[in-house]
Amino acid sequence: MTDIKLQQLHGALKGMETENRSALLPALHAAQEIYGHISEATAIEIAEALNTPLSEVHGVIEFYALFYNKPVGQTVLHVCNDPVCSMAGADGIFKRATQKLSLSFEVGGQVSEVTVERAPCLGLCEHAPALHVQDTNDAKTDTETWGELIAKTQKHPNTYRGGDTAILTANCGCDRTIRLEEYRQNGGYQGLQKALTMNPADVVNEIKKSGLVGRGGAAFPTGVKWEAVANTTEDIKYVVCNGDEAEPGAFKDRVMMENDPHRVIEGLIIAAYAVGAPKGYFYIRGEYSYPFDVVNQAVEEARQNGHLGQNILGSDFSFEIEMRRGAGAYICGEETALFESIEGKRGFPRVKPPFPVTNGLFGKPTVINNVETLCNVPTILSAGAQAYRQLGTEKSPGSKLFCLAGDVEKPGLYEVAFGTPFRRLLEDLAGGVRGGKKLQAALFGGAAGTFGTPEILDAPLSFEGLREVGLSLGAGVITIFDESRDMGDIVLRLARFFAEESCGKCYPCQLGTQRQYEIIQRAAAGAALPGDAVLLRDIDQAMTDTSLCGLGQTAGMAVRSAMHHWPDRFKPTA
Repeated sequence: MTDIKLQQLHGALKGMETENRSALLPALHAAQEIYGHISEATAIEIAEALNTPLSEVHGVIEFYALFYNKPVGQTVLHVCNDPVCSMAGADGIFKRATQKLSLSFEVGGQVSEVTVERAPCLGLCEHAPALHVQDTNDAKTDTETWGELIAKTQKHPNTYRGGDTAILTANCGCDRTIRLEEYRQNGGYQGLQKALTMNPADVVNEIKKSGLVGRGGAAFPTGVKWEAVANTTEDIKYVVCNGDEAEPGAFKDRVMMENDPHRVIEGLIIAAYAVGAPKGYFYIRGEYSYPFDVVNQAVEEARQNGHLGQNILGSDFSFEIEMRRGAGAYICGEETALFESIEGKRGFPRVKPPFPVTNGLFGKPTVINNVETLCNVPTILSAGAQAYRQLGTEKSPGSKLFCLAGDVEKPGLYEVAFGTPFRRLLEDLAGGVRGGKKLQAALFGGAAGTFGTPEILDAPLSFEGLREVGLSLGAGVITIFDESRDMGDIVLRLARFFAEESCGKCYPCQLGTQRQYEIIQRAAAGAALPGDAVLLRDIDQAMTDTSLCGLGQTAGMAVRSAMHHWPDRFKPTA
């Protein structure tokens, strides 16, 4: 460890706002940025600086996929292998990358060693096939030379935005980030200004009257969650924005953070005011390095202009936001695993009860909402709950963001009113199945979702409408598969995803996802055994009933759905 780099590490550690265990992930990110990996000597320095046992520092390093405890290439290239990217040729890219980048190559007169790895969904599904290069993203890279890919200044690809309405996405699709002044000119922070003139309890009631529910998949009533935290007697409370969007096929939160970060921040500040929280955390998945930088800059803009800090906008309310970046763990999208990550631990989900509204972050009452949920809040406050409910259905009010990817003519982010027919979204707005082919299936809800066939094209896109046809809305992720796709391979990739992403804390999920993957491997190879179908159902039931968190509880949903639609694929061969 050179003296210069050691000084850089000490400077980074001293710069941590919280010099204790909760600063561990930021410290590890800083160390890896300096050294390229986290050596034993570096781990010792961090453990001593944060007064944390060395064994626990190593445990955290080994838990997160984006931390390395051994030297890796100067450039790390991740190739996405989720179903959408695989259909777009990601496997071929990975093969060519490992062949061409197995040796060092010269960039700008310097030799650069490259490490190539497969990665789960990178949140760039509308640009498939996607790569994550060092700390930047790129798409459709198969036409470039690898030297040019690494050497060039990369620009984050713009996302197509469509739909019948533009409430949440009013500032999206312009190929740039909306900064504070423009956001205010477009009506931004009016919801916060109105909220600050109201009693906090009235703000909570407005959210309850709006009917807003969580947009991350669980659909829990937002106002009920806020009310529970507001009614606690604890002096210290927290609000948290969950930006750990890692569901295969999902990219809506990434687009909102990149294009309109102040909308999310405004929603988080309003939540804090409503429940009486003096501090909040904004947690963004590790692969979203560009959105992290965008939001971090927006938070600083808000702070410098009186929207964060002491006496916000001249009121008696004070509130601060601390940024946190994940490090590659799908499980951290689960709320309690995310708390553990912020606290500087491995992202293991907690046993419930107690629930976050009473025992959340650092053991204190906590409101946690995802990006899209918080984006609704400024509109509800500025326009009023009654106006908000004019759009959508009685049971699913408002608009919804849908991520449409796969075999579709215009993949992208679509905002439509709840209740819009699926046919309207796919055929009219997105141009239908790519190349004029027929629809074979659509996966609703990502890896933890369910398959729909052409018979459900006229189903309304609402919680209740999709439930009636046996589908899950989830977070609004829809992946399209045309008639040529091998659905056995798609199911195999989904099963592999859960087997790899299970955190291992509870046995039903840890063992169940592995056994499920092994059986699906046999089925995909045409070597299913007698009794495999029954065994898959038993495994699914066991995981659903006894897993600790939503990962295990939903890990068998897509397999169960595939067995219903294509039962012959799971029968033993003669």
